[in-house]
Amino acid sequence: MPHREHHRTDRIGWLRAAVLGANDGIVSTASLVIGVAASQAEHGAVVVAGVAGLVAGAMSMAAGEYVSVYSQADTEKADLEREKKELALSPDHELEELAGIYEDRGLDADLAHQVAVQLTAHDALGAHARDELGIMQHLSARPIQAAVFSAVSFAIGAALPLIVTAVFVGSAMIPIVAVSSLVFLAVLGGVAARAGGASVVTGAVRVLFWGAIAMGVTALVGKLFGTVV
Repeated sequence: MPHREHHRTDRIGWLRAAVLGANDGIVSTASLVIGVAASQAEHGAVVVAGVAGLVAGAMSMAAGEYVSVYSQADTEKADLEREKKELALSPDHELEELAGIYEDRGLDADLAHQVAVQLTAHDALGAHARDELGIMQHLSARPIQAAVFSAVSFAIGAALPLIVTAVFVGSAMIPIVAVSSLVFLAVLGGVAARAGGASVVTGAVRVLFWGAIAMGVTALVGKLFGTVV
C-alpha cells in the first residue's frame, strides 16, 4: 500500500484570508458597537453603525486583499519572466547555480550536478522557480480567492456581534456583546489553529488577547469623549 501523507500547506492562502477576515469582522464590529454604545448613543444608532461597519469592512477587506495579493502575484510573474530569459541566455550558468543550491542543502558536488541536470531537462523553469525563487505552485498568490474569502469571512464574523447587538437592548448590551465576541474569537482561533495543525489553546488565546484590547480601548474612547466614534 502506498504511504499517503496529509499536509496543510495547501490551505495557507485561503486559510490566512478567511481567518484574517473573520477576526477583523468580529473585533472591528464588536469594538465599533461597544464604542458607540459607550457614548450613550441610541440603540438604533448603534445597530446602524454596526451595519455600516460590516458593509464597509467587507468591501475594504476584499479590495485590500485583492490589491496586496495581486502585487505579490505580479512580483512572482516578473521573477519568473526574468528567470525564463536567464535560462534562455545563460543555460550553463543557471545549471551551475541550481547545482550550487543543492550543494548548499547537503548534496555532494557530483550528485548536486546530476540532480540539477535531470531537473533542468524535466522542467528547468519549474526547478528554478521552486528551488531558487521559492515559488511553489500550491502556495502561489491567488488574488480573487483571497479577496472573496476575506470579504465573506469578514461579513460572517461581523454579523455575529451585530446580531447580539440587535437582540439585546439597554445597559446589559455592552458586556454581553463583549463576552460573546470574545467567545466567538476563541472559537475562531481554535478552529483556525486546528485547521493549520497548531495548538488550539494557543490559537484561541492569541486572538482573545488582541480582541479584548481592541474592544477595551474603543469602549474607553467612547466613554471619555461621549460621542459617536
